[in-house]
Amino acid sequence: MRLPFAIPVLALALLPIVASDAVAQATQATTEASASAHSLHANVSLASQYRYRGIAQTDGDPALQGGFDYSHASGIYLGTWGSNVSWLADSNRDVSSSVELDVYGGYRGAWGDFGYDVGMLRYLYPGSYPPGFVSPHTTEVYAAGSWRMFTLKYSHATTNLFGAPDSQGSGYLDLAANVDVGRGFGLVAHVGHQRIPAGSQGGIRIRSSGDCSYTDWKLGVAKTFVGLDWNLSYVDTDAKGGIGECYRSARNRDLGDATVVLTVGRSF
Repeated sequence: MRLPFAIPVLALALLPIVASDAVAQATQATTEASASAHSLHANVSLASQYRYRGIAQTDGDPALQGGFDYSHASGIYLGTWGSNVSWLADSNRDVSSSVELDVYGGYRGAWGDFGYDVGMLRYLYPGSYPPGFVSPHTTEVYAAGSWRMFTLKYSHATTNLFGAPDSQGSGYLDLAANVDVGRGFGLVAHVGHQRIPAGSQGGIRIRSSGDCSYTDWKLGVAKTFVGLDWNLSYVDTDAKGGIGECYRSARNRDLGDATVVLTVGRSF
C-alpha cells in the first residue's frame, strides 16, 4: 500500500530532468530566434558589359561584379557592391580610377502585398584625380514602393551626379516589373528617367535641363540553371550620344546606344 506515496516521489525525482529539458529547448529556441533575426548574403557575377541606368560604364567591355548584404528582421539593412569601370579613366589620362564601390543602408518593410524601402547610397570611385577634376563620388537618397510584381523608386542626388558640374538635385525615377512566366523563367521589364538640371560653372551656363536628361528601358529574361543565375536583357536609351554631346565616350562611342547584356552570377 505504498504506491500512492511512490508516485509523488517519482515525480519529484523526474522534475529536474523535465525542467532541464525545458530550459534546453527554450535556450535553443531563443538561440534560433536570435540567429534568424540576422542574415548575411553575398553575390558575384560576370557581365558582358556594365550598363547603369542604360549608360555604358565599361565602354562595352566585360565587368566582374559582387557584393555583400546584411539584413535584420526589424527591416534595417546594410550592404556594399563593386564593379570594374572604365568611364573615368577613358575621360582623362590622368585619372587612375577603375573601380566603383557602392555603400548603402536603409529600412524596408511590407503590409501584405505592399512593400516600402527608404535609404541612402554612396557611389565611390577610388583612385587619383588631377587638380580641378570634379569629384565623381555621388550620394543619393531613395524611396521605393512595391505592389506584387511592380516597384516604383525615386533616387535624389544630394551631391553632384557622377562628376557632372552643378548637378546637385538630379533625380532618377524607375518603374520595374518582375513576372514569373513559368518553368523557372522570369520576365524583367524596366523603364526609367534620369533628370539632370541646367548647370553653370564660373557664372557661365554649361548645360540646359534637356542636354543630359534621358529615358532608358530594358526588357529581359532570367532563369536559374546549373546552379547559376542567368539574365539576358535588351537595353536602350534616348540619351544624346552624338559628337560633343553628354553621352559620347572618349573612345568616340555612343554610351547609351542599344545593346544586349548577358549576366551570369550566383548568390550565397
